[in-house]
Amino acid sequence: MSALHESIERLIQKLKHDPGYRVDPVLSTGDLIELLWARGVALWRGLWLRCRVGSADGLLFVARGVRVRHTGHLHLGRNVTLEEHVQIDALSRDGVRLGDNVNVGRFTVIEATGVITRLGVGFSIGANSNLGDFCFVGAAGGVRIGENVLIGQRVSFHSENHVATRVDIPMKAQGVTNQGVVVEDDCWLGSGAILLDGVTVGRGSIVAAGSVVTRDVAPYSVVGGVPAHLLRNRLPQSEVQDA
Repeated sequence: MSALHESIERLIQKLKHDPGYRVDPVLSTGDLIELLWARGVALWRGLWLRCRVGSADGLLFVARGVRVRHTGHLHLGRNVTLEEHVQIDALSRDGVRLGDNVNVGRFTVIEATGVITRLGVGFSIGANSNLGDFCFVGAAGGVRIGENVLIGQRVSFHSENHVATRVDIPMKAQGVTNQGVVVEDDCWLGSGAILLDGVTVGRGSIVAAGSVVTRDVAPYSVVGGVPAHLLRNRLPQSEVQDA
C-alpha cells in the first residue's frame, strides 16, 4: 500500500472514529486523487451551508445541485454527506436531524411539511445510517430512523394518510391522519421498499426489495411482498420459541 493510501486511510479512520476502516489497495493513485478532489470541493460547498444550519457538530460535504430550504431547522452530526441534487425542506416542529456519518444519496427528497396550514413533525436518522439514491421521505407525520440502518435506492416513507370515509365530499377535503413511521436500529430496507403511515420496523429486521410495509414488523424479521408478510425470523430457532 502506498503512502497516499495509508495517509487517506488514517484520515478517514479519524474522521469516522472507526479504526477498522480500510481503503481498497486496488485503487490507483489517480483514482485516489480524483476522489480527494471531489471530496474537497464538496467540503468547500459544505462550509457555506454549515454556517446557515441550525447546528452542526463536524464536517459537512455537499455535492452540486443540493437545495436546502429553512436551514435553521436542519441539525447535523459529524461528517454528513449530501450527494448530488438532494433536496431538503426542513420546516417542521422537530426539524430534520442527520446523525454522524450519515450519507444522503443522489436525488433524494426529504420533505418535512406538506402544507403550511399544519406544520409537519420532522425527520431524524441516526449515526452511520444512509439513504440511497432517489429516496423520498414524507415526514409530515414524523419519520424516525435509527442507527446503522441500510436503505437502498428508491425507498419511500409516507407518514401521512388521507381520510376517505365519506363519499359526499372530495377526499381532498376530508383531512389526513398522521401516526408516523419508525425504523429501529440495524435494519436493512431493500431497493424500492415503501413504508406507509403508522408502521414500525423492529430492530435488526430486513425488508425485501419492492415490498410495501402496511403493518408493524417484529424485531429480527425478514418480510417481503405486497403487502409485506413474514418470510422468516433472523433469530436462532431456540430464541424464537422462547420469545
